[in-house]
Amino acid sequence: MTTIRGARERARIEVTAAIKDEARKQLAAEGAAKLSLRAVARELGMVSSALYRYFPSRDELLTALIVDAYDAVGAAAETALAAAPDPLDHTARWTAICSAVRTWALAHPHEYALIYGSPVPGYTAPMDTVGPASRVGLALISVARDAHRADGIALPPLAEELRAEAHRLTADVAPDLPPAVVVSLVAAWAQLFGLLSFELFGQFNRVVEERDVFFTQAANRLAYEVGLRPRHT
Repeated sequence: MTTIRGARERARIEVTAAIKDEARKQLAAEGAAKLSLRAVARELGMVSSALYRYFPSRDELLTALIVDAYDAVGAAAETALAAAPDPLDHTARWTAICSAVRTWALAHPHEYALIYGSPVPGYTAPMDTVGPASRVGLALISVARDAHRADGIALPPLAEELRAEAHRLTADVAPDLPPAVVVSLVAAWAQLFGLLSFELFGQFNRVVEERDVFFTQAANRLAYEVGLRPRHT
């Protein structure tokens, strides 16, 4: 029985992977709004009723693709952070994360568009997506946290009118960091994906030519605005 169960589990994993791979092809060709379980089943030579045993609805398949994409870009960010050679050079660690996210986005533009592009009509992301979606932000927060613990962070300015909101954000996002830093982190997180969206969706065409250098400069500036400072050896 154990052998039979193991074979069934392997088969289910393989079929699930094939369904998601075909769905990603549809994303690239048609966009998320036109994703169709029937079309996926047809391309795989399956009857629709068989596919429904793996993904009962289009939304469940979309959720699986979204979670995979968030996990992939999150893993890229975490790997870059772990590989940073100098744990005390917080600006370099920050920029390594940003660069890894950009590299992933350029290599997977359709998956990037799925999670950071236009919302899919009729789809509401469930709570299952929250944890994976947080991974890049948590990697950036960890750099600011390390700098703060090492007295290597400069407090950004904080408007008096924003203090109540800043304290609310801090309680939700990173209670161990100063509110001014948390506000700047949220802004930097948004600006990072704004930069990537401009590049991937064509807004930089005929505007920015040296995009690698431009992105590094912009990522370093975001680090500075968060309060990180380059390490002087």
